Amino acid sequence: MSDTTSLPPAMPDSVMVLPPPLVGSAGDAAPPDVGLPLVVDQVALARLYGEPLFAMPTDLYIPPDALEVFLEAFEGPLDLLLYLIRKQNFNILDIPMAGVTRQYLSYVDEIRAKNLELAAEYLLMAAMLIEIKSRMLLPPKKTAEGVEPEDPRAELVRRLLEYEQMKLAAARLDAIPQFGRDYLRAQVIIEQSLQPRFPDVHVVDLQEAWRDILKRAKLIQHHKITREELSVREHMSIVLKKLQGRKFVEFEDLFDPSKGTPVLVVTFIALLELAKETLIDITQAEVYAPIYVRLAFTQAA
Repeated sequence: MSDTTSLPPAMPDSVMVLPPPLVGSAGDAAPPDVGLPLVVDQVALARLYGEPLFAMPTDLYIPPDALEVFLEAFEGPLDLLLYLIRKQNFNILDIPMAGVTRQYLSYVDEIRAKNLELAAEYLLMAAMLIEIKSRMLLPPKKTAEGVEPEDPRAELVRRLLEYEQMKLAAARLDAIPQFGRDYLRAQVIIEQSLQPRFPDVHVVDLQEAWRDILKRAKLIQHHKITREELSVREHMSIVLKKLQGRKFVEFEDLFDPSKGTPVLVVTFIALLELAKETLIDITQAEVYAPIYVRLAFTQAA
């Protein structure tokens, strides 16, 4: 018996058998290294459920139509016909009908075996090509006026040129970026503020409100003439007391027309002084809307 040990013939080249465990001095076998696998994965073809696969299974069945590769995809008969002409650098105004028809029919035979509904549209163009080829084989007949008949390929050439123009235009449109052409980016701006901001009151609106108050004051007239000393500071305090505890007070409610025009004037001046000292806010919801007054330090609800 030779000292060398040979591997079994059925063992793949990528599988390496480990040597037997070493025997210690006490005769006990050394514990195996848990980090070293029994099979060293060098050239595994794939992994199946986490296990290495070193050879293709012999009983694997793959259906014939499981994988189909389409080298060329055409959008219709004209697209196929234009492809055959451009691929072979034929002059589209002088199409060799025999060769083009033969190649076209061979392609139609292939798609008939796979999709009969798709082949119906191509068969119509095939019949047209055969008809043109047959008419070209016949000698041309002149008309009664002596004019030569039109080339049988003229209608087909016109359709091919129109289709090619539309195809090139579609390619140029497709090259344009979709953003700005098919859709736009939506932008929403949300203004976040802790306190609502009311629109400013225009001077003209304030003048109109003052005129309305004067008109109503003139309706109540007193014939008793008395001298009365009026204090702007005192009326400023009166206005502030009326505004305390209330969110908004209508501008007209701060005036009492029954007290006469002098009191109205002093009250109006008191309002202007309070607004100047930023103790009150005068606001208006919109144009021609009622004017409201509130304390400047009162938080709006």
